[in-house]
Amino acid sequence: MKLTRFAKYAWGVLAFNLLVILWGAYVRASSSGAGCGSHWPLCNGEIIPRTPSIKTLIEFSHRLTSGLALLLTVVLLVWAIRLFTKQHPARKFAWLSMFFMLTEAAVGAGLVLLEYVAENKSIARAWWMAGHLINTFLLVASLTLTAWTASTEPEPEPTSRKNLNWMLWLAIIGTLILGVSGAITALGGTLFPVTSLAEGLKQDLSPGSHVLIRLRFYHPFIAVAVSAWLIVTAIATRTSNLAKRFSTSLIALVLIQLAAGLINLLLHAPIWLQIVHLLLSDLLWIALVLLAYTALARQARELMGSIPRPLGSEQTQLSN
Repeated sequence: MKLTRFAKYAWGVLAFNLLVILWGAYVRASSSGAGCGSHWPLCNGEIIPRTPSIKTLIEFSHRLTSGLALLLTVVLLVWAIRLFTKQHPARKFAWLSMFFMLTEAAVGAGLVLLEYVAENKSIARAWWMAGHLINTFLLVASLTLTAWTASTEPEPEPTSRKNLNWMLWLAIIGTLILGVSGAITALGGTLFPVTSLAEGLKQDLSPGSHVLIRLRFYHPFIAVAVSAWLIVTAIATRTSNLAKRFSTSLIALVLIQLAAGLINLLLHAPIWLQIVHLLLSDLLWIALVLLAYTALARQARELMGSIPRPLGSEQTQLSN
């Protein structure tokens, strides 16, 4: 019963963090990142802004939800420590979740304090956005695996085909690169909006355009290449019933994401579609993480030994 409650809570923490991520995208897309000025953790020098503007409310609400996400992760870690043995993967992934949550807060604070928000067009902001995206994906992966390893017993059905290792790792790295490319493209679209596809293409190809504009030209090509590799990898990894489910989900999300990206391009990236695009990216990443974990489980188990049961499970079995 305790394990069931923890697993449900862990999935809930993941879902809440996805909402925080999407709201953060709205903060960026609406140019509300400077709503609290260059103050952190205070908002315009106040704990609670007394006469907030709309952008201040948007940014302040994002800070509140981010703070709540941090508290939820603290509870997740404490609960995991009390429930699982030191070697249980759920406990290890809970520690990783806490680590990446803290670095997520640090990166967010850095963006505000260095004023890499709102209308800032520096290339340094793009680097920070790239780091922010990678850290966010690693946080989502850690939360996902915390929930998954707490939910599944026995372990997922693994494959011992070692030639899949490099395919999966290349898929993970490619997806991170694609995510960074997408984040920079979204930033360029926010800072340099266009009203037509022809105008956008002209800006992209102009040698005099800002570097953030020129970089967004490559995103569709990266998306097609990575998507093709993800589909190939997903098909090659269909070696167990569980892997087949994740593989099918991954392929479906890749195709839907490509369609959403095309529509996003044709409609000149409206905010609502940017958020949908990001949600699909997060779901695609979760499917890939679970597929990779399932496929690589045997190799990990050979190195770590068998996965122990949660604390108290043996006593429960004896009593039964």
